[in-house]
Amino acid sequence: MTLLAQTVGLDEFGSMSARAHVFVAVVTLAVLVFILRLVRRHSLRSKYSLLWLTVGLALAVVAAFPGLLDSASRAVGIYYPPATFLLMAVGFLFLIVVHFSWELSRSEERVRTLAEELALLRSAQEDLAARFDEREGAEQDR
Repeated sequence: MTLLAQTVGLDEFGSMSARAHVFVAVVTLAVLVFILRLVRRHSLRSKYSLLWLTVGLALAVVAAFPGLLDSASRAVGIYYPPATFLLMAVGFLFLIVVHFSWELSRSEERVRTLAEELALLRSAQEDLAARFDEREGAEQDR
């Protein structure tokens, strides 16, 4: 067994050792608890909480059934399961970045529209205030 395999917790067959399996399960449980605490405190919007809870549950499935990742890896032609996991994580993060970019663009458009509407309302309010001042001045002159 190579030093790298020992370091990442793999046995001589490339599968996770019991110790690595327990570590993944504990980390997954910690992630799920953290997400649930954020949701409970209303620190995480519900549309994002569903996404992260789904990710946490997917991690829980992989932690509970490590052979599933091995089988999926071999099915797609990847013979090192952690590489499959890394590929899925990078793909997921790419989708998150694209989604947040879309949300940011949409928010910037809404802020620009609101700023324009506010400028128009301020201009109209200033016009009304000027007319009101003119009428009061005219009435006082009578």
